[in-house]
Amino acid sequence: WLKPLGPSSRQPQSLCPASVGLRHRQPSHVMASQGATLQNYNNELVKSIEDLREKREEVNRQILKEEEDKAKIQKELSILTDRLQKLNESLVRKTQARNEYDKTIQETEAAYMKILESSQTLLHVLKRETVNLTKKKQGSD
Repeated sequence: WLKPLGPSSRQPQSLCPASVGLRHRQPSHVMASQGATLQNYNNELVKSIEDLREKREEVNRQILKEEEDKAKIQKELSILTDRLQKLNESLVRKTQARNEYDKTIQETEAAYMKILESSQTLLHVLKRETVNLTKKKQGSD
């Protein structure tokens, strides 16, 4: 919205410090010098504003890129969160199943040990009875 002043631009009249409130013309070379100075200030101001706009655009591009990265990461995070939840649920189910296997194995082993003990007892009884029967048979012969 600011444009550099050209030679055709109107220059404001300068006030002489000695005659404040009184308007009188400065010599043309002073006016030309002041006009050139004003034009330089204006050109510098326009250039500074253009530089600021370029820097703003660069920051804006960075913001857009980072917002894009953020959206991508949020989507990946959402996917990973869902996967984590499913894995946790699966782990709970499988841990319960493993615990049930452990319980069943423990109960089965305990029952098997009772069967072994009963078999051993039965075998001892059978041997003792065989010995007793053998003694009786030999005693009757």
